[in-house]
This record gives sequence, structure tokens and C-alpha cells, in this order.
Amino acid sequence: MLEGEGMDRYKVYFLLLATLAVFSIAGIGVAVAERSFLIAVVCLVGLYAAFAVARKLRGRIES
Repeated sequence: MLEGEGMDRYKVYFLLLATLAVFSIAGIGVAVAERSFLIAVVCLVGLYAAFAVARKLRGRIES
């Protein structure tokens, strides 16, 4: 691996948040297929949390 090409701490955080967002979006599809309001709400909360934390983390990096 060349110098500077590794994943620093913030990139790992963004990767985990993106993974949470993807699974939340997929869960919304499952909730629609199962006609489950509870699963949809849980997935929407997870999606909102992933985006909110990512926005806060980006603000911390830029400042």
C-alpha cells in the first residue's frame, strides 16, 4: 500500500454510516413487501440517524 492511501478513522466512520444507510433503505423495501409499519419506522429512524451523524461528522472535519 502506498503512503497516504490507507483508510483513516473518518473514512471508516463514513463507510459504516453508508452501510447502515444502505441496509436501512433495503429494510424499507422489506417493510413494504411485508406490509409492516414497525419495520418501516425502524428503518427510517436508522436512515435518519446515519445521515444526521454523517452531517455532524462532516461539519467537525471541515471546521
